[in-house]
Amino acid sequence: MQYRRLGANGPVVSRVAFGNSLTAGNQLADDAALACVRAALDAGITTFDTADAYAEGRAEELLGRALAGVDRDSVVVCTKVGRGGGPGPGALSRERIAASLDASLRRLGTGHIDLYQAHLYDDSTPLEETMRAFADAVRAGKVRCVGVSEWAADEIERAAVLARELGVPLVSNQPQYNLLWRVIEAEVLPACAALGIGQMVWSPLAGGVLTGKYRPGQRPPAGSRAVAARGGDVSIQRWNFLSDEVLSAVARAGDLATEAGLTLPQLALAWTLRDEPVTTAVIGASTPTQITRNLTALTTPVDPALLHQVDEALTPVTVHDPALTLSRMLRAKSRNPTLT
Repeated sequence: MQYRRLGANGPVVSRVAFGNSLTAGNQLADDAALACVRAALDAGITTFDTADAYAEGRAEELLGRALAGVDRDSVVVCTKVGRGGGPGPGALSRERIAASLDASLRRLGTGHIDLYQAHLYDDSTPLEETMRAFADAVRAGKVRCVGVSEWAADEIERAAVLARELGVPLVSNQPQYNLLWRVIEAEVLPACAALGIGQMVWSPLAGGVLTGKYRPGQRPPAGSRAVAARGGDVSIQRWNFLSDEVLSAVARAGDLATEAGLTLPQLALAWTLRDEPVTTAVIGASTPTQITRNLTALTTPVDPALLHQVDEALTPVTVHDPALTLSRMLRAKSRNPTLT
């Protein structure tokens, strides 16, 4: 395993993090979810990502159970606030953050969270209120570092100014980023680089599409994420990753990987971790073997020329439009509910 500091002021994290957004407490039996965390630890993964909204808190509970007895200083526990909680105050209001933070600490069975992230931007709450609530959490010792997830560049820049004034700088952004989805490249990455904010990206395998298991003209395999009834189908289909055009391009990329003696997941993960802006990539898994198999991307040499070839093969279906940053998409949809 390799390790890097997250942003200019964040914790040292493993280059691959383990996340349980669609698995723990949802698509996996508890024993399987716990086994995946143990496999991640055995592989040298020190960084674990979850959120209060995942499986309505069950994901945090299972992560806490899995890490019980592990030296607390040896792991980086990351969670998020801002999508769960039901009706009431704004998702990132002071009241909601305070209540959610205490609940997350209880479910995780820990006295502090290493990285607390704002899950999407909250238009209904003044940004100053959100950042002050984060600063108070840091000063109370409940949180070590703060970050955001799926915010647009202008939102990140405004938050960074306030955070710096409050003495608790933003250290990270958690966007979707992979060979197919590159909307952060035009605006978010340059803004974060200038501010010393690191990238902790999610979905480096595009929800499994970049494993090659989905084939053009064929139904998704039984039991795969694309047909799961508990979130996986929505997360993949939202981005139109299952069109025949996309899957045909992915198949061409898979052929290039095979010719080079690599698997497509190895190649896709190596591409995501190829350069400085991405500090760590969050992977999920349904079995321990998926973790160990994919982690070979860190130790397998990949020819830069091959990465360029794969890039070219996927160019016709790659999405770059910064307007499709999730925060912007949801804001636009709130103004016009007819948008998809």
